[in-house]
Amino acid sequence: MNLHEFQGKALFADYGLPVSKGKVIYEAEDALKACRDIGGTKWVVKAQVHAGGRGKSGGVKLVETPDEAIKFAKKWLGKRLVTYQTDSSGQLVNSILVEECTDIEKELYLSAVIDRDSQRVVFIGSSEGGVNIEEVAKNTPEKIIYEPIDPLCGAQGFQARKIAKVLELDVAQTKQFTPMLKNLTKLFLEKDLSLLEINPLVITSGGNLHCLDAKINIDANAIFR
Repeated sequence: MNLHEFQGKALFADYGLPVSKGKVIYEAEDALKACRDIGGTKWVVKAQVHAGGRGKSGGVKLVETPDEAIKFAKKWLGKRLVTYQTDSSGQLVNSILVEECTDIEKELYLSAVIDRDSQRVVFIGSSEGGVNIEEVAKNTPEKIIYEPIDPLCGAQGFQARKIAKVLELDVAQTKQFTPMLKNLTKLFLEKDLSLLEINPLVITSGGNLHCLDAKINIDANAIFR
């Protein structure tokens, strides 16, 4: 079962992970209240579909006024968004996520999947975020790390440091990343996930790690939980 971005970020927040302040809307006019509740002078509006590549297809936009957010919502609510991860008919947009604007210094990639061969959760990290990880694996495989997690011990500090080195994090950011990795592992196991992806995981202008996106798949066999 796939979760929308706003649902994934709600789980991230429950597990102490840094996410943007946001509101999900189902009617275009609600974008005005969402922007006012969030505050600030710039917002990011995102069409909620179970597919990547929304930004390249016009499904993500930076807006500077609530009226722009309303216009974006009117454009997409009830319409179908086609991306490179959908078929030609695209996916229906039923909701829009309105978020505060985040100042981005650098984009990274982080995900976790189940490796059937080793029967372990494996974290995949790269200093190249915001792009298709398949392209990074093909063109610059040395920029990717695959780190399996022992199911009995959980994520360890030395593993966080190994991944942080590939992500090119400094000392302060590595200290932030260590509990983040442990919390992500806990989330993955407790919620019976089959995929967890943060693309991008960003470093803000203030030097802090921030989960700018959230893609979560739950094992269908565990939905009864």
